[in-house]
Order: sequence, then structure tokens, then C-alpha cells
Amino acid sequence: MGAEGAAAAGGARVPAPSAELSGVDLARVALRAAREQARARGAAARQKRQARTGGLRSGARRDGRDPLPLGAAIERLKTERGWEMPMAVGGVMGRWPELVGPDLARHCVPQSYDEQARVLSVRCDSTAWATQVRLLAPQLVARLNADLGQGSVKLIRVRGPEAPDTRHGPLRAPGSRGPGDTYG
Repeated sequence: MGAEGAAAAGGARVPAPSAELSGVDLARVALRAAREQARARGAAARQKRQARTGGLRSGARRDGRDPLPLGAAIERLKTERGWEMPMAVGGVMGRWPELVGPDLARHCVPQSYDEQARVLSVRCDSTAWATQVRLLAPQLVARLNADLGQGSVKLIRVRGPEAPDTRHGPLRAPGSRGPGDTYG
């Protein structure tokens, strides 16, 4: 039976995994697809049962309408929406001093995480510390992957300090490069 036959037979159609997915990511995609199929089958069975019995009933048995503890509700949202990786990276940003040590954490902070490219951007307060973090990057990637799961961070992009903004006020002369342009 082909993919059209499976879709016609009532099975949910599962998208083919891309060539980039492997390991844990592939397992997550398969788990989400299986959960969606099970949810669809459960919803169809529930509708048939309700049609037979005459509608919704409340009772002593647990069903999907029961309240959940907050932790369980958050875990359910996290797995249903695929927020595992963004929440884990957010936890890393909150625990940055623990992961990299207090000396390094005093001089560099994580700024952003690109989930598709799996790149963590870090800003340092001096060029000397930026150079130090670049040298430590492979060890930091290994430490982060040990904490988050293998392959969650592929690269750490290190940025040095930002130059101060030389534009003062909304009006500027065309071609002006700031206060250093005033020499006669």
C-alpha cells in the first residue's frame, strides 16, 4: 500500500525526515509523528463513543479535561510544542557561571542561540578575553553538549566589545564620520 493508500485508510501522513536529521533529532521527529497519530486515533474513537452514549459525561475516571499540576502542564506543553531544546538552552544561559566558571562568566555572557545552525553567540568585555574564549571554544562546546545533549551546540561565535555609538543626535552632516571628522 502506497503513501496515498495509507492516507486514504485513515492513517496520518508522516513527512519524510530530511537528510540533515540524525540520532536524537530523528527520534524526536518520529516520536512527535507517533504522538500525533495516536492523538488522531484517540480523538476519532472518543467521537464515536460520545455519539453512542449521547455526549460528554463527567465521572470518576480521569480524562483530558482534568486539571493538571503546573509542572506536568509545562512538561506537556514542552513536549507537544517541541520546546525541549530552546528551554534547555535558556537554562544554560541562566546557569552560565556554573558551566564556564566564575572567572570566565565575569568577562563574557551568552547573547543568543540560533536553533537551526546550533550556534551560541557570546559577547566578551575585552579583546583579550574574546581571544581566550576562542581558544577555549572546543572545550566549552564539549561541556555544553554534555549538559544539553550531543549535537545541541556545534559552534560558539565569540564577539569582542562593541564600539561606542559615535552618532549624537538625529541631525548629522552628510558624509560625517563622527567627532573625529572635525579636524581642520
